[in-house]
Amino acid sequence: MHANPAYFYSAIFILAFSAVILSVPSVIYTSLKYGLFDKNDLHRKTHKHNISRLGGLAIVGSFTVSILLFSAIINFKEANFVIASCIILAALGLKDDVYGTNTSTKFILQIVVAFILVFFGAFRLTSLYGVLNVGDMPPLWGSLFSIALIIFLNNAFNLIDGIDGLAGAIGILTSLVFGILFASMGQIAYSFIAFALAGAIAGFLKYNWFPARIFMGDTGALIIGLISAALAIKFIELNKFTGNNHPAFYSAPAIAVAILIVPIFDSLRVFCIRILKGSSPFKGDRNHIHHRLERLGLKPNWIVLASLALNIVILVATIALQRLGNFVLICLIIGICAVFNGLLTLSLFRKSKA
Repeated sequence: MHANPAYFYSAIFILAFSAVILSVPSVIYTSLKYGLFDKNDLHRKTHKHNISRLGGLAIVGSFTVSILLFSAIINFKEANFVIASCIILAALGLKDDVYGTNTSTKFILQIVVAFILVFFGAFRLTSLYGVLNVGDMPPLWGSLFSIALIIFLNNAFNLIDGIDGLAGAIGILTSLVFGILFASMGQIAYSFIAFALAGAIAGFLKYNWFPARIFMGDTGALIIGLISAALAIKFIELNKFTGNNHPAFYSAPAIAVAILIVPIFDSLRVFCIRILKGSSPFKGDRNHIHHRLERLGLKPNWIVLASLALNIVILVATIALQRLGNFVLICLIIGICAVFNGLLTLSLFRKSKA
């Protein structure tokens, strides 16, 4: 395995991909039989037909089975806590997708899941490398910050799941990039997690690309956010500057932000706008980036490609300039996002005046 890890990365990707490809038709059939649909009478929905929201079950099932099989090979005990967290979060997502769940229940269970990962799985930040003028953090504050970060990214991926293929495409890009970075660092276990998630989402995307036959629902979006957050935390920690550690990548926090920039940027933007308007930051609306691109006349597949392009440009620039440091790079990332948002706002203004 250590001599030819690429074969194992390919195998876990193909296994997760194949499991989803084979299982989604059964999920669609079951949804048709029992009427388990995303009802199209909600004001924020744009699809014309009832479509199942249970695609996340295929993603979670494929991902967990793949991780269980390969974690046994490499004796990766942290996988147990990842799987336990996924099962709890998947149950929450399934309940929400089928019957609905109140906000307090969702929040409490997300805290429980994040607590398991942070305190038992050791997915915990110990430093911010000077970002926000914060260096090394005491264990308690580092743990609390990590829990907050996991919960934020959980919901961030859920928020961008409003256009066919968007959350899936960003999820594939995120997990593939983390998989490649971890592989280049020789971190086989975390590469397995990343490639298993990428394979599962890739199989699902076949059915979720515009026009979608199935949605991932909260079940899928929450799991993608959870695993992405865990991988981001480990990537930052494994590239920490210490006396005995020479990082493979400089400015790891900035690179992690660049990998996850689309859900981060979109979530922070809508939260800030809602708060400035005096409404709840958790109250849904049609002011997300994908909704704004839709108002420009772009079809869902082009919206996905535009979002991927923004993400890739920021990611490539950040990795290429990684020696500039976190402060400069995060300012650059914010600048690119601000320019993109400004151009989008200008285009919408011109369209409204036309």
